[in-house]
Amino acid sequence: MKIAALSMLFFFLSLNMLFAQFLAENAPGFEHAEGPYLGQKPPGLIPECFAPGLVTTDRWEYGGVFTPDLNEFYYIREDRVGLNHEMVLLQKNGEDRWRVSAVSPREGQPFIAPDGKTMYLGSRYRERTMSGWSELKSIGPQFEDFRIMRLTVSSKGTYVFDEVGSAEGDGIIRCSQLINGKREAPSPISREINTGTFNAHPFLSPDETYLIWDSQREGGFGNSDLYISFRQPDGTWGPAINLGDAINTAAWEAAASVTPDGQYLFFNRNMGSDNYENVDIFWVDAQVIENLRHKH
Repeated sequence: MKIAALSMLFFFLSLNMLFAQFLAENAPGFEHAEGPYLGQKPPGLIPECFAPGLVTTDRWEYGGVFTPDLNEFYYIREDRVGLNHEMVLLQKNGEDRWRVSAVSPREGQPFIAPDGKTMYLGSRYRERTMSGWSELKSIGPQFEDFRIMRLTVSSKGTYVFDEVGSAEGDGIIRCSQLINGKREAPSPISREINTGTFNAHPFLSPDETYLIWDSQREGGFGNSDLYISFRQPDGTWGPAINLGDAINTAAWEAAASVTPDGQYLFFNRNMGSDNYENVDIFWVDAQVIENLRHKH
């Protein structure tokens, strides 16, 4: 009986140690994270790492997006072993405190539709249900031949996505509109966007007034830079505008998006060597977009 009791004691002690280790590895410091944006102090017009020590570390983190109610935050990170990438869900509880709610294998770069009902993951998507997200579904056979890294959608249902590694070149931004309830075949956007190389990771604003993407082209600051194009009065896209040296550096900047409330621009920057071992998530006041709109 004593041996059995001791065995049970060691079992529960080991279980508690494993649980404590899980909390330490997956939620360091989250007991103090409460309020909007994980309780972080908002940035100004100079980009800052987002939630250092909580989200941004000395490893690989990428592609952070919030749901429209700002109660969920999804991002991709390198796992503890460093062999695979996983998607992390941070979620607010009833006390306005944040916690790690789920960790799952990476299925694609997440993008939440403006109405919050759909999560797009490249050429697939999940729908919000009463019990969580649905199983993965295809966005349609007309998209299956494209190697899509990131697909974004406007409030009108317009798709804008990238195509990499195609026969036509590395990096094409394509568009597909929803007209009278029918999805049109995707086609390349104008040359104002599809110039240079490695055009990728687009973000179409919900009202379709601007498009942000990353690209390597003449006049840039080094590796891929972030560019923006504003919709013109005649409906066409204006010239590509570099977001400037406050945002872009000689490093790789990519995968920008604007928070659902329009307050902040999130993007990624490679802080390490050319092998992208330390990609970090940055954020900056979205006033940088309005400044460029007024200037141009």
